[in-house]
Amino acid sequence: MLLGRYRILSTNDEGGFGTVSTCWDTRLQRRVAIKRMPLTVSEGAVPSSTLEEALGEARTSSMLSHPNIVTVYDFETDAQSSYLVMEYVDGLDLQELLARVEGGVLTFDECAHVLESVGSALEFAHENGVLHLDIKPANIMISRDGTVKLADFGMASLASAAGFEGARGGTVGYMPPEQICGDYVDERTDVFSLAVVAWQALTGSCPYAAATPERSLEKIRRGPTPSLSHVEPELAGVVESTLLRALDPSPAARMSSVAELVGGVVRALGDAREGKESLAWLISQSGEEEGPASSPDGGQLTPWERFPWLEGALVRAAAALPTAAVLWRTLPRAFSLDGGALAACCGAGAAATAALPVLGVPLATVSSLLAIASGATADVFPLALLLALAALLWWVSIGRRQRLGAFALLAPLVLGSPEAAVPAAGGTLPPASALGTAVAAWLLERGSELVGTWGLDARGLLAGVVAAAGDPGSWASLAGVAAASWVCSLLVARGTRASCIAGYALSALVLASFQFAWAQMENIANPGAGDLPSFGVAVVLGVIMCVTTVLHGPGGDAEGDERA
Repeated sequence: MLLGRYRILSTNDEGGFGTVSTCWDTRLQRRVAIKRMPLTVSEGAVPSSTLEEALGEARTSSMLSHPNIVTVYDFETDAQSSYLVMEYVDGLDLQELLARVEGGVLTFDECAHVLESVGSALEFAHENGVLHLDIKPANIMISRDGTVKLADFGMASLASAAGFEGARGGTVGYMPPEQICGDYVDERTDVFSLAVVAWQALTGSCPYAAATPERSLEKIRRGPTPSLSHVEPELAGVVESTLLRALDPSPAARMSSVAELVGGVVRALGDAREGKESLAWLISQSGEEEGPASSPDGGQLTPWERFPWLEGALVRAAAALPTAAVLWRTLPRAFSLDGGALAACCGAGAAATAALPVLGVPLATVSSLLAIASGATADVFPLALLLALAALLWWVSIGRRQRLGAFALLAPLVLGSPEAAVPAAGGTLPPASALGTAVAAWLLERGSELVGTWGLDARGLLAGVVAAAGDPGSWASLAGVAAASWVCSLLVARGTRASCIAGYALSALVLASFQFAWAQMENIANPGAGDLPSFGVAVVLGVIMCVTTVLHGPGGDAEGDERA
């Protein structure tokens, strides 16, 4: 869910500064397109220039109400991203359509309809002082009824009173020389880009496509090759001469308005109305998903959609419960507490963690240090301080940025299973964070196991640490947990139910493979027999998270720094 309201159905494409996803509006029961634009965060603050760029696109798009321009519904922000909620166009963009039709070309009628529609949208934008500056096939949407809409005003600028504006980045292959070189741009910049799109739709190739802006600029100065009349002899005359004028490297030599370009080409190409019917038929054959009128789940809302607060409550509970369990174990060693006082302290710690999940690990660490300090000899203090420093390092680098960090780190300790770190960390954190957290959780759980075996006897603990460090099985277990967590997180981050379930299943296979490989090297007849209970706990936790994924859908989105 995005913004507690929009359910992600698919991530479609890259926009100018962000990704565009198809979402289901659970309140109004309709599909929408949401463009997510990451905001650079510096010391907890969003630079105003970045936020202004995102807000500028929203304002520019919302002021353009036209049947051939994608409608903007809303604009929202959070700490990491801004979200532009737009009309969902049920169909294909021109780039996708050209990739599907034979030769990558449109018929003359179809091209006439596209040019007429985009030209009308651009003419309206120019009349309102808006330059698009990123006309390309991927930004031209075609719906199932053949309607053409211009999208993505991410590069758009409001022209000055003189009609000029400073150049902004566009797309190589469709930018004219003045935009590539960073000079002043005006309506003739969009004229050039639209002419390139027309040329591509008629010939099957972009004449100025290149790996670098410099290379594209060289092609522009040489002129498009081969000539339009050579590719399509029927286009010799008005169509070719009009497009060549629009593609002139010098803005002064081009026509000054989109209407002049469209008027000179469309009449000579064919019937735009027949082109619309033909495009509608092509889109209907595309086999794309159902139209916007139908709910993706038959109109039934999931519990997370019906009760938006439920997801946040589960996230807070996942952080609070293992924190309370650690406090329950450690506080009695540090203080003389009766049952009621202990329950009150654990409840207070759980409440604090539920209110602010990132407090979970610091509270558990402080409680553990107090327990060690109350019963340890001076010889144990260096080891205790080292563990505290490691916990602090993890919290600064990973835990303070992850809502589910406390769950991922403490759940394996509470469950007594280092392998439980795989579904706990791999299913809730990004790959790098999952890897680091899994290693930290494994060390924490094994350290707790040594304390349970030797108590706080310094010699015993040191002997246990040395023995564990020299045991190949320990290293095989650590490597397996780290690799499995990373693999799990990579697949979960893809953001589909199938990939999430595959991630949990494959991570279990990776764990078993490491254990089996170590057993083969050591010639052990019954590999992993001693670790079966721990492995079983990990499998059960993975199954629970699989069931949650099926009921809820993948947590968060694949691009965010945290997943819920």
